Amino acid sequence: MNTLEKFEKDQLESLKTNKTFPKFNPGDTVKVHLKVKEGEKERIQIYEGVCIAKKNAGINSSFTVRKISYGEGIERVLPLYSPQIEKIELVKSGDVRRSKLYYLRGRSGKSARIAEKNIYSQNTPEKNDAKKIDNIKSGTSEKQTANSKEVKTKVADDVEKKK
Repeated sequence: MNTLEKFEKDQLESLKTNKTFPKFNPGDTVKVHLKVKEGEKERIQIYEGVCIAKKNAGINSSFTVRKISYGEGIERVLPLYSPQIEKIELVKSGDVRRSKLYYLRGRSGKSARIAEKNIYSQNTPEKNDAKKIDNIKSGTSEKQTANSKEVKTKVADDVEKKK
């Protein structure tokens, strides 16, 4: 590892300690809180749009956010570890199959929409055990056993008739 790589690695670690960003991918709708300096005053401006590209290159990592403002498409390439970025919020996760969504530039209206990713709840063993206990309490398992006994007796009767 040469000195430049060591320097970049140290700088990246120092930048990561100050900020934590959510994990987001292209297709996700994000809100980027940017520091804007106007004269001597500094304020936070929110830039909300769809992430259409992400470049992972260490300290040079960046992402592109596209939004429609007054019918005009605006794209902004933002360095991930920029001091201008206050925070990033994940608004919704998009379900896409590509890493670069440049095809959205030529689309407008309904064809430019991105489907939302479905996130299903995980079935934990505790939940399954609770369902089993509820079934036992409600008596559904008793009906099942009664039905299975009836089936067993019918099979036994058929066997006896054949003899």
